[in-house]
Amino acid sequence: MTGSYVPHAAGYVDNGGPKVVTSRFVHEDSYTLERSLATGGYEGLRSALVRPPAEVHAEVRDATLLGRGGAGFPAGVKWGFCPEGVWPRYLVVNGDESEPGTYKDRLLMERDPHQLIEGCLITCYALGLSQCFLYVRGEMALGQERIATALNEAYAAGYVGRNVLGTDFSVDVTLHWGAGAYIVGEETALIESLEGNRGMPRLKPPYFPAAIGLYGQPTIVNNVETLANVPWILANGAAAYKRMGSETSPGTRLFAVSGHVKRPGVYEVEQGVTTFRDLFYGDEFCQGIRDGHELKMFIPGGGSAPWFFEDHLDLPLEARDVGAAGSMLGSGAIVVMDETTDAVRACHRMVRFFARESCGKCSPCREGTNWEEKILARILDGHGRPSDIDLLLDVGDNISPGPYPVAAHPDEGLDAVPFPPRQTTICPLGPSSVAPITSTIRRFRHEFEAKITRGDGIPVTAAALAGEGAS
Repeated sequence: MTGSYVPHAAGYVDNGGPKVVTSRFVHEDSYTLERSLATGGYEGLRSALVRPPAEVHAEVRDATLLGRGGAGFPAGVKWGFCPEGVWPRYLVVNGDESEPGTYKDRLLMERDPHQLIEGCLITCYALGLSQCFLYVRGEMALGQERIATALNEAYAAGYVGRNVLGTDFSVDVTLHWGAGAYIVGEETALIESLEGNRGMPRLKPPYFPAAIGLYGQPTIVNNVETLANVPWILANGAAAYKRMGSETSPGTRLFAVSGHVKRPGVYEVEQGVTTFRDLFYGDEFCQGIRDGHELKMFIPGGGSAPWFFEDHLDLPLEARDVGAAGSMLGSGAIVVMDETTDAVRACHRMVRFFARESCGKCSPCREGTNWEEKILARILDGHGRPSDIDLLLDVGDNISPGPYPVAAHPDEGLDAVPFPPRQTTICPLGPSSVAPITSTIRRFRHEFEAKITRGDGIPVTAAALAGEGAS
């Protein structure tokens, strides 16, 4: 649809680079135990079981495996947050991939479930856990089916259950799927859902999961891709892992690229040494913008991330540099929009998603996201008011306090939007709705002004109407 962004996902694309979590994707039967064992599956677990658990933990910590769910916190450090002497404790796997534009974890669950299960087992062994809960998004029927089949195979082969591979280590893995709520991607809301409650986030503190999590016990929550890296690290060592990527962001990472590129898809990319320009225009990656158009804007880390523009193309795919520029790599979802995209419509599309997905627990989010969506809809319907632009910013400021510097024209200098966002809400869903608004108004205010019309339909600017006392 010309003039607006229509996302379209694609499958995995082999770009010829190093492979940590996608090496089996070339096989049609990559999801089976037979293929997993034929290609080194469960070798990482075997390597772990002959070492002390503390040594396995140290190996992952030394690898600087950064979380792939959004926050980018080192997994090995996170594992060490559980209080000593408090048992039982649990591992919860966050497979509720629901960030707009994200579809990498779904591929991992569908195409290599044994790799994920192996990562869970190694983590449980390293931390002395006997119970793991694997939470999968409700709509991912194929992923649920593949994981369930893989679990049955793993139990039958002795990789899961009592006395794993003849050792004293015993562990159970429970598959659970949700009902499709975006908010349960937030770890405390996911825990609420696992306990049978409505998925709503908990206050932190005191409900920091590593201290008070599932059933009130210490709980480690890790993302699917994070745990899928663990078998490779144990089989090959932290030193080999750190030879890929950059010093501060070692290893590879999956990026799901959708939107207006010639070859959308999921790419496994070395962190910190590949730029957005490489990813969008490289022959081994997306091969440029569709139909010969120019890039207009892109979302670098899922719908929650502030938007980037052409002047950000040379940033490396590294959390530190992207964060310093005012956004995040987040969930690894990159949405590309070309010059035909209507910035206001794209903004409305994203804000509408967050307004509908708000759980309603916090007033600023429950009320504010709906106000934002209604104001944007009013502008798009031709009933916008000159005051609406500043009203949008004011509502956003009450959800996620600014300041948000705004330019009247796209060629004016702009400071970075404050990031990470400040919150008046328990979780970041409310502030996530503010990101597309501030991003588009800062760069494309003139497009908002062009849609605000008089009764005769002539586009006017807020400045032109200011002297008439219009409201």
